[in-house]
Amino acid sequence: MLHLKSIVLAAVSAFALAACASPAPDAPETEAAVAETAVDPGFLISGTDGSSIRAVALETFDNPWAMTFLPDGRALVTEKGGVIWLLGANGKKAGQVTGGPDIEARGQGGLGDIILHPDFATTGLIYLSYAERDADNDELSGAAVEIAKLTLTETGGALSERSVLWRQFDAVTGNGHYGHRIAVSPDRFLFITSGERQKFTPAQDMGSTLGKVIRLNLDGSAPSDNPFAAQGGPAAEVWTLGHRNPLGMAFAADGKLWLHEMGPRHGDELNLIIPGQNYGYPEVSNGDHYDGRDIPDHPTRPEFAAPAAFWVPAISPAGLDIYEGALFPAWAGNALIGGLSSEALVRVAITADGKAAEAARYEWGKRVREVEEGPDGAVYVLEDKADARLLRLTPPQ
Repeated sequence: MLHLKSIVLAAVSAFALAACASPAPDAPETEAAVAETAVDPGFLISGTDGSSIRAVALETFDNPWAMTFLPDGRALVTEKGGVIWLLGANGKKAGQVTGGPDIEARGQGGLGDIILHPDFATTGLIYLSYAERDADNDELSGAAVEIAKLTLTETGGALSERSVLWRQFDAVTGNGHYGHRIAVSPDRFLFITSGERQKFTPAQDMGSTLGKVIRLNLDGSAPSDNPFAAQGGPAAEVWTLGHRNPLGMAFAADGKLWLHEMGPRHGDELNLIIPGQNYGYPEVSNGDHYDGRDIPDHPTRPEFAAPAAFWVPAISPAGLDIYEGALFPAWAGNALIGGLSSEALVRVAITADGKAAEAARYEWGKRVREVEEGPDGAVYVLEDKADARLLRLTPPQ
């Protein structure tokens, strides 16, 4: 996902410096000196296109969910249980960020995404998403997005001045399909993915924000030029509809918005997001219901926007980045997708006219939850579940 790359790509990457650490030329070649400066050689991952990448493990986490880089090369990582970690220049945990929301993780719900406000360098503001319980009925829940001020130290930080900007409408039973990925567009609007919460029909209901992509002003208000603004109510926040479980969203260098979502039983999708479009769920999907019932495929209903790419069998996509760095020049403009059930990093080539096709898959037997491009051009991935590693991916040389 794009997390204000224009901010962090201008910074010198302390992560890269730490990964390439070596003794000074006149340092004595003692065993102690070599031990202190030895660099983890990592391991090679082969791609289905015949290429390979090198992975170096930097740190481990308990059910991590999202990651974003800070302008000084440090980074923030969220864990589903509610912990926010500050990572130091060496990619290791420097300490926790306190003062965040009180999280009770259930099912797919918990602490979610974290990104920087476009004015973070001067304001310290960030956006957070999470699943929250209804104040009056513990069986109901929904996603929320808030803005907060982040104050950092060398060993952690604290959130203050927290304020909820948006809540899914309405709260429902169950603990799945919150979506709640967040991104800021190049023209400074806040975008939020909102899952249909495994309730199917709300994705087509303009009286609900479930199953939608939401577009807001940076302060949480609904822009007057949203495609359904004239309808008022929840519809005024809607940018697109007909989505299922969107767990990855990113802006490309050309300003286009890309989103992937899990299909039902297969039929995962990568979509080019066009304002006002209906992407069809649950009326159409290239997958079927888990109970075996058929869902008509996209070509049967041309009035719905078809995916740029889809997967049967499923890859279970989570996390998305449109690569812009220099370390992998052949990947420029490609979508990098984390795969949960596919246990892979999936690379998708995208053409200027919005067509997409899988170019390669890199598998190492671990579920991939999050994908981020670092300011050094390396690709950083968070594995899923307990003892999940943060890996730095670079070319093999």
